[in-house]
Amino acid sequence: MPDWSYHPLKKFLLDNINPKTGREFIHKSMSTIASIPGGRSLIGFLGHMKPSRDLHKEINHTRFSSPIGLSGQIDPNLSGINAFQELGFGFIEIGPIVINEPREQEEPRRKNDHILFSNHQEKIPLKLAIKKLTNLNMQIPIFAKIDEQATRNEWNLIVQHLTPFVDGFIGTSEQINLYINKSEISFGRPFYASFSEDEIYNKELWKLIQQPYVAGILVNAPYHTEDNYWREVDNANELLVKVVKQVKNLHPELIVITSGGVETPEEACSLVHAGADLLMLTDGYVRAGPGLPKRIHERLLFEKVQPSKKQQWLWSFMFGLSILIGGIIALYFAFTSIILPYDESFIGLTKDEILQVNPLILSFMSHDRMALAGTMISGGILYMQLARHGIKNGLHWSKIAFHTAAIVGFLGIFLFIGFGYFDWLHDLFWLILLPIFYLSYIEGKKVIGAPYSSHEKNDRTWQLGLYGQLMFIILGFSILIGGIVISTIGVSKVFVSTDLSFICMTPQMLERISNNLIPVIAHDRAGFGSALVSVGLLVLMLSLWGFRKGERWIWNTLCLGALPAFIAGIGTHLYIGYTTFIHLLPVYFLVALYLLGLVLSYPFLKRN
Repeated sequence: MPDWSYHPLKKFLLDNINPKTGREFIHKSMSTIASIPGGRSLIGFLGHMKPSRDLHKEINHTRFSSPIGLSGQIDPNLSGINAFQELGFGFIEIGPIVINEPREQEEPRRKNDHILFSNHQEKIPLKLAIKKLTNLNMQIPIFAKIDEQATRNEWNLIVQHLTPFVDGFIGTSEQINLYINKSEISFGRPFYASFSEDEIYNKELWKLIQQPYVAGILVNAPYHTEDNYWREVDNANELLVKVVKQVKNLHPELIVITSGGVETPEEACSLVHAGADLLMLTDGYVRAGPGLPKRIHERLLFEKVQPSKKQQWLWSFMFGLSILIGGIIALYFAFTSIILPYDESFIGLTKDEILQVNPLILSFMSHDRMALAGTMISGGILYMQLARHGIKNGLHWSKIAFHTAAIVGFLGIFLFIGFGYFDWLHDLFWLILLPIFYLSYIEGKKVIGAPYSSHEKNDRTWQLGLYGQLMFIILGFSILIGGIVISTIGVSKVFVSTDLSFICMTPQMLERISNNLIPVIAHDRAGFGSALVSVGLLVLMLSLWGFRKGERWIWNTLCLGALPAFIAGIGTHLYIGYTTFIHLLPVYFLVALYLLGLVLSYPFLKRN
């Protein structure tokens, strides 16, 4: 569930129901999606959250794809663990682990904008943890936090049974000092001692850190207690940064993991700068949304990015330019001759003869061809912008969007012959485009760069941008569905009821004029639908993957790219007098989404 869907849902639903109910609803929903065939790919498509290789690191012989992890406080029942590895996390903490489920467990509460955790927090029994982990194909490290009240025997049982499933253990300093024995060290799993902010300053604890069986420490964000419930203090990040700096100054080689104190990319970066090796998100993740790991990654990459050599992009630009020129040529024919000599030859009637039978037939064909031309011009602009700003700058997501939409567009050639008619001009156009696309595909193989962003805060501009992004995602998805529907109609019944009302003829009457008239109309409809599918995919992927603070070209692309299609879509109906409200209602809906998206996303995308 990306931020653009999480925050609207959170505001209207999740904040108004029981915290545990909302938590389990979100986690179980995500886990169910991740478990079905293709579910992981769907999550990846919607969020594009996979960390860049530049963020990979190795600590204590364990490979982390990202320094950002998730605390066990957020998913104590392991309801969503199957999906969290798809949301950009580099590791997951589970626990506290106990042998038997306690009789007294209290779920979190919500107070104002804070989550309050009980002193008798939810814990996971060892058997349930093993059952969950056995059925999962985890590809990221897991740390097991052992309950602080576990006895020596319980500690030994937990470590022995979980060692095959986890990559490290977290316990209190007292537990690690008293319970660890040489046999457990030989298991090959690192042990991390957990400290609070106050305990760090205890000199006795530094002796423990020097022991070879302590792989590092975990520093918890400072908190205060209210009626047996606790929450992080408001300046938790500031205090945590101070502690990490002091620890690193004294012991530069010590592995330091922090838990909590992060709600924004800026706060995560401050801890990384202070020397934290790994960061675990807690309730700040709930407030900020599931996109927080991705935004932290982009902020970290922003500081690492070096001036890079521009990638080859001219063939990709030429591909978009060719489509734009093709759209202009199609628009010219739609305004002038409407049908070409090869159309007349196939139909068996000239333009003048069709006009004598029913001039509305040509008007209707003009309407389809104008709409196709406008959609092609919009698609050309989108392709050109992706090449000029995305592929040129090495953005991997822009290459995927470009090639996916182009390949789907090429597959649309099969729709043109759905009713047995495929004209040579389309054939020539496709033969020209194919080698250009091939060269574009070849030059795009080196485009592997990850996006980066200077975005730091969860401010109102960002929140408005999420709603603007949601509008464009709905817009792209609606265009995609519309294209599929029109393509299906084009190769099946060809007409909708309002079409026949405008023409004032039935399909049987059209067939009596010429058996080949409907195939020509169907060929135009299918071509228009295919173009809509490609453009819908481009708008959808641009909106899903391209929204970042200050990305002016994304706003410009969506603004300029949609105009030709909308102008042609509405203008052609006004031009021929086909103004039935129900027929144009989908276009009005799309225009409303487009305008709302532009207004809401302007401050986020256009302002530096």
